Amino acid sequence: MDPVTIIGAGLAGSEAAWQLANRGVPVRLLEMRPLSSGAAHHTDGFAELVCSNSFKSDDPHTAAGLLKRELEDMGSLILAIAREVAVPAGGALAVDRTIFSRRVTALIEAHPLIDVRREEATSIPDGDVIVAAGPLPSERLADALVELTGPGRLAFYDAAAPIVDAETIDRDVVFDASRWGKGGGADYLNCPMDRVQYESFIAALIAANRVTLREFERRELFQACQPVEEVARTGPDALRFGALKPVGLTDPVTGQRPWAVVQLRAENREGSAYNLVGFQTNLTFTEQDRVFRMIPGLERATFVRYGVMHRNTFIDAPRLLTTDLSLRSHPCIRIAGQLCGTEGYLEAAASGLIAAVGVWSARIGAPPPALPSTTALGSLLTYATNPDTTVYQPMHVNFGLVPPLAERVRGKQARYAAYAQRARSAMQAFVDSRPDLFGSHRPRTPSNHRAEVGAQ
Repeated sequence: MDPVTIIGAGLAGSEAAWQLANRGVPVRLLEMRPLSSGAAHHTDGFAELVCSNSFKSDDPHTAAGLLKRELEDMGSLILAIAREVAVPAGGALAVDRTIFSRRVTALIEAHPLIDVRREEATSIPDGDVIVAAGPLPSERLADALVELTGPGRLAFYDAAAPIVDAETIDRDVVFDASRWGKGGGADYLNCPMDRVQYESFIAALIAANRVTLREFERRELFQACQPVEEVARTGPDALRFGALKPVGLTDPVTGQRPWAVVQLRAENREGSAYNLVGFQTNLTFTEQDRVFRMIPGLERATFVRYGVMHRNTFIDAPRLLTTDLSLRSHPCIRIAGQLCGTEGYLEAAASGLIAAVGVWSARIGAPPPALPSTTALGSLLTYATNPDTTVYQPMHVNFGLVPPLAERVRGKQARYAAYAQRARSAMQAFVDSRPDLFGSHRPRTPSNHRAEVGAQ
């Protein structure tokens, strides 16, 4: 049997390699470290956690907790190891990152069907390939991806505005309207500010704490996109004549044009989530939560994603990928991890799992995996591969992506619990219906490596 080439031994690549090898498929795993190290890495271990050691909430009624249950249903290696090496973290799942990486590395390197090669991939080889090189691929591999996907289909910076849950927006304050009445009335939601509110907001925005970017990010990032707080620093009216301009809008409550307006644009067709237009930001998440709640109508909003600005390579997935993460133009090539826009540790691992199962299904002549869109992972893959997703930015699982419930449920906690219950039923039914993908081939992680890893 011809081997599958996997480029990158991060969370996605390691998960994909394990899933394939445990189904009897030989794997050639290419990892450039330690011969060439990425700017964000510190070790040569597989599945290195370069930021936080947290895998987020383990509450099954949150999107992050729900994703963990779905990964358990599908037999995820990364999640199984995370649970084995967990450290106390309240309601979150957090790990000892050193032991975690060592354990993943030991399991992958010891597997008889995984041929680990410490070398840099400078091109995309023939045959079945999973590219999981992470958000900072080497320059030569990035060039190969551009050649493969076409010009303008590879982004190098993630400059995303915050996204809020539509049901938590105060509609007594926020009004529907497009400037000068153009387009549909619901194209935008508008948060009106008077002069006092605007000036207080600008002062808080300028004074807020920001994320300290790494040197390789600072060099070029702001040339591509200015953070909203940097625009505010150029002058007190800079935003009022820019992203927050109120021209062409009338507040139906006052009958007057507001002093400034923050516009919200629908993130999906269902209108279940809205992004803050022009609010790419480098503020810390805590400061975003504080400062952006000063915007009228968002005082009690739930942020399903905070804004980010950092170096991040990812493809235009909605135009390029199918739901099993294969390229529409090259079905034997799959893109996984942050390269396809799955933001988050377990989201990356999940995409590696789906890519591997996609390869397996093709090899046995079975239909590709098609997760229900009502599941946490299924909704993320739908968002990432739907051509209707226009302005694509990397995303983690959140309930703003799932289809609405058949009947309205009042209260955020009750609504999230209903989403989770529906998703659990859908995922279990899906896994049970595909024994060819998740039956006897479903991997189990061996326990006899624990002592070996602990001794390293």
